[in-house]
Amino acid sequence: MTTLFSYMAQHASQIFGYTITHIEMTSIAVGISILIGVPLGILIGYVHGLNRPVIAIANIVQAIPSMALLGLCIPLLGIGRLPSIVMVIIYSLLPIIKNSYTGITNIDPLLVESSVAIGMTRWQVLSRVKLPLALPVIMAGVRISAVTAVGTMTMAAFIGAGGLGYPIFAGIRTVNNLQILSGAIPACLLALLVDFLMGFIEKLLTPISLQKSFHGRKRSINLAARRRRIKIAIGSFIIIIICLVGTRIIGNYKYNSKELILAGKDYTEQSILMNLYADYIEDKTDIKVTRKSNLGGSQVAYQAIKSREIDMYIDYTGTIYGSIYKHSGETDMQKVYEQCVHDYAKDNVTVLNQCNCNNTYALAVRPDTAKNYGLKTLADLNRVSKELRLGSTIEFQNRNDTMAALRKRYNMSFKSMTAIDGSPRFTAMMNNKVDVIDAWTTDGMLKKFDIVILEDSDQVFPPYYVVPCIRNEVLSKHPELKKLVNELSPLLTNEVMIELNYKVDVEGKEPEAVAREWLTSQGLIR
Repeated sequence: MTTLFSYMAQHASQIFGYTITHIEMTSIAVGISILIGVPLGILIGYVHGLNRPVIAIANIVQAIPSMALLGLCIPLLGIGRLPSIVMVIIYSLLPIIKNSYTGITNIDPLLVESSVAIGMTRWQVLSRVKLPLALPVIMAGVRISAVTAVGTMTMAAFIGAGGLGYPIFAGIRTVNNLQILSGAIPACLLALLVDFLMGFIEKLLTPISLQKSFHGRKRSINLAARRRRIKIAIGSFIIIIICLVGTRIIGNYKYNSKELILAGKDYTEQSILMNLYADYIEDKTDIKVTRKSNLGGSQVAYQAIKSREIDMYIDYTGTIYGSIYKHSGETDMQKVYEQCVHDYAKDNVTVLNQCNCNNTYALAVRPDTAKNYGLKTLADLNRVSKELRLGSTIEFQNRNDTMAALRKRYNMSFKSMTAIDGSPRFTAMMNNKVDVIDAWTTDGMLKKFDIVILEDSDQVFPPYYVVPCIRNEVLSKHPELKKLVNELSPLLTNEVMIELNYKVDVEGKEPEAVAREWLTSQGLIR
């Protein structure tokens, strides 16, 4: 527990930043959900033919997994905050719509008839009778949606929107429980705080005569005066928050001709590479680099650079060749690189020079497994693969140049195949839950765990050399970037990246600190 407090104190400023971002996005999503859901729930309470289809659609959408819904939003809305907020809005609507509909339609018909009998219009019946009586039920729906939204918003980190999901995802991938808890604990506390505040507001909005504490006219008058003061204070606070959030949003969208948006994907090496290039560019030019870390994967980054949401990102030749453009069969380093340059040129993106690090796929086993089965190469593994259990990333099991390539070359199959994302697969192998895992040849975990990398003597896996990719339009505005980036790339070797990855994944250092430390030690930046 002391170690956790020490870790959180050390990273307090970052955790605070993630929390503020999380609150901003959640507040916007819940606020819009209320503005849509409550009127819609009231509407279907009056127009009876609409209630079934509207609630049915809301139910269907609610049944879609949050990650799948987020993935569907990316092609339409891009990356960052907008698709994240839209996803949470959609998820928050169902409880609000249902409770608004239920609250309005379950009012005692005798009360409504009495209201009409004394001359109230339909609007007056709604505003003075139905809504006050339905408020407790409506607020219960809002309360559920708000608390759920806090948890769902952690998915935003998957597409570079930040928030408390970032330390959670980063911690899972590096098997860093302290980092996971540094995101999970604030998210949990935030959910509890939201629940408390929504309960307080629910009580504040519920008519005094409907509350259990109602004890007559005199107490009612005193309580009403007190509530008016509280409402004024809360209203003023909400206005201030809206102004602050609005100012921050407007500030984020101010155009800067000297700005470069540089992105990295959702694992350690990508975060390090992003910071290496960003620091180097900022040191050598007057360009301000905005860093978008933790983009979900290759396709997310590809869509982002095509739609001009980012200006530059770091990828791998094998990923561009096999995953993005669906080529297969070629394993020659230069030919794969030239094909990547050719393909990306059609999308108005320039692939700059390759780095000297080849982060290609490999299969790894424990030393005892290698000894017992006589494993040194992939060909050796093929002889006994049906007796062994594979634990690999989802991407490895589905790409044409990985598992499919092994089947094509060796007709390889395993006793079982389990999808384990990120660094937990190393833990699974060391705990004897699986026998074989996929790894990358510059992975910092190779230095941490005592494992055997099987030699790819037949070159089944294509080369995965690091390549910076930048939009042609940006390169035209800042032609100096080409020379700068190409200066740094040759210095990044397999040995360098293994060491830098190790410092983050095992020693627990921050990627930006590791990148800056290395650049400074090499005399590359001031």
